[in-house]
Amino acid sequence: MTRGYSLDEIQQKLIDVLSDSKTGLSGVEISERLKVNRATMAKYLNVFAAEGLIKQKSAGNINLWFIESGTEKLHFPDDYFHVKEKFLEYLTSGSQNQVYNLVRNCQHSGASISKIISEIMIPAIDSIDDLYLQAKIGKSESKLFRGIISNSIQILNMAPHDSNPKKNVIVISADSQSAPHSHAASCALGSLGWQVWALGDMSDAIDVMYDLDLQKFLTRIWKQKQGIMVVLVISATDERIKFFSEAVNSVRPKFGKNMHLAIYSRTGKKSSAKAEFVTGDFENAIQWAESVSSSALG
Repeated sequence: MTRGYSLDEIQQKLIDVLSDSKTGLSGVEISERLKVNRATMAKYLNVFAAEGLIKQKSAGNINLWFIESGTEKLHFPDDYFHVKEKFLEYLTSGSQNQVYNLVRNCQHSGASISKIISEIMIPAIDSIDDLYLQAKIGKSESKLFRGIISNSIQILNMAPHDSNPKKNVIVISADSQSAPHSHAASCALGSLGWQVWALGDMSDAIDVMYDLDLQKFLTRIWKQKQGIMVVLVISATDERIKFFSEAVNSVRPKFGKNMHLAIYSRTGKKSSAKAEFVTGDFENAIQWAESVSSSALG
């Protein structure tokens, strides 16, 4: 707190003053305009630079601070749709830095990470998949765009958050196509305080012994059976969903009523798998997990 300003207020005021400057401002100029002590302002500038919000450049003997082009004041929830369109625009043009700056800008503007995932990242993943299926982009572009989305989610993953040892979730991608969705789900749940065990693409684990492997894994990570354990299976094929749901259901009796199974089916049709919750909607899967947690833990 400085002269009555919170960190968020200083951040927003910094964006405002730097956005109005085409050439950048010195630390002295910034501290004078924000009416913040120079030494304190220098610390804030270094923090915001480390977060990627601002950058520094030398002009003779003076160091100037500036803000990346495209950084703007965002207001949520109103701007989720605007950012969704911008994200896809930057993504499909291959403008990686603009994509990452936009993601950081969302964070700095106070957007919910789980909402960034559900409102921006998931639609982008689905759009890239659709473009590839329609032969509008090739495999190389598809991999590039998926990689940029993965890096964007990793930026969100780096945000500090506390985990509740009573909220445990295993996220499984039953096929390689669903790996980006499982990465996104892991990030969203982690931001909501879940201890996440992100297994990623588990398609190479499909064999008759997988239920034993899963049982050993659960025994190791959930020894005390504290709180709840949710297993979220994500897949684009009903066959893979069926395999992993059967494996999970076969070991559930050994772990009691606080172990739950949810399916996020990307098949576009109703799954025949047996689970407590089956949905074709990403956000519904996240909300269901939160609901189960609230009911079990109070």
